[in-house]
Amino acid sequence: MPVAEGTRITIRLPDDFHHHARDGAKTPAVLQHAVKRFGNCLFMPNLKPPLVNTEMALKYRQHIMDSLPKDAPDAFKPQMTIYLTDKTSPDEIKKAYATGLIVAVKYYPAGATTNSDFGVSDFKKVYPVFKAMEEVGMKLCIHSEVTYGDIFDREPAFIEEILRPLVSDFPKLRIIMEHISTKEAVDYMLEAPDNIKASITCHHLLFNRNALLVGGVKPHLYCLPILKAEVHREALIQAATSGSSKFFLGTDSAPHPTDAKESACGCAGVYTAHAAIELYAEAFDSMDALDKLEGFCSSHGADHYGLPRNTQTITLEKKSWDVPKKYDFGDGATVTPLRAGEQVAWSIVS
Repeated sequence: MPVAEGTRITIRLPDDFHHHARDGAKTPAVLQHAVKRFGNCLFMPNLKPPLVNTEMALKYRQHIMDSLPKDAPDAFKPQMTIYLTDKTSPDEIKKAYATGLIVAVKYYPAGATTNSDFGVSDFKKVYPVFKAMEEVGMKLCIHSEVTYGDIFDREPAFIEEILRPLVSDFPKLRIIMEHISTKEAVDYMLEAPDNIKASITCHHLLFNRNALLVGGVKPHLYCLPILKAEVHREALIQAATSGSSKFFLGTDSAPHPTDAKESACGCAGVYTAHAAIELYAEAFDSMDALDKLEGFCSSHGADHYGLPRNTQTITLEKKSWDVPKKYDFGDGATVTPLRAGEQVAWSIVS
């Protein structure tokens, strides 16, 4: 049973191991929300152009640092990624890892999601890169969908056709199956070796495909992986709230200008940075599992990435607040957040 209104909980400061901060004037607009909720924050490299090497990733990190609010807490730590392509070299992996600032490589199957056209065309082409990653300890983040077949079946197909062989061939490579969205992914994760873990978004915990499609298409719920049937949402929330260290927080908060979402060919991505930890609290509260929230949000991910757990805390109260219909997104644009014009049941107190 959900807890009573006014209930407060204090947990270790969460980390977000999948975040999109975009570029230019959009970055400070996004960071104003992220810095209030997270310590470590892993930034994705699918910009235009993508961050395909060490120099580009470090330049983007500096842009993030320059874009932080003046009152950003010292606990906020940008963690960087580089974008895997067919041309990425083992030497580039070693160079990136040696910086101590780039902790992961992002594997996008070519064409799978936003700005992924430069991604990997055949995973076996980059086996030398995976070997180098395994040797130095670089993590591999994967958008785990094939680019063909029914859109609702692409994640299970990726598991069978690509992920199983990859895990078998590189048994020491630390892998993150990002933003899992299916029961098949949960089942696979529970049987997979300990070097592979999974992140889950708050929107995949709270919504199924009916929310996206019934009564008219809701463009601000369109994301990739796409929301699935209720049986999959139920499997995801059971996994997230189970206490298993196989699963951890990765928001995949992915802002786009409102007019780019509300168009004839809308962009994929849900913006959740404005209320992410509050929405995760909603999901865990619905399962009578608030005692498992800290592990999922603040421990399992840091442990898998080999980063120190945060020492700071955050306090939440079960107190509803009204979500604005839009937020500023820089250069005169706006971004429409999840639950725009509606309420979120939990609030940050401190």
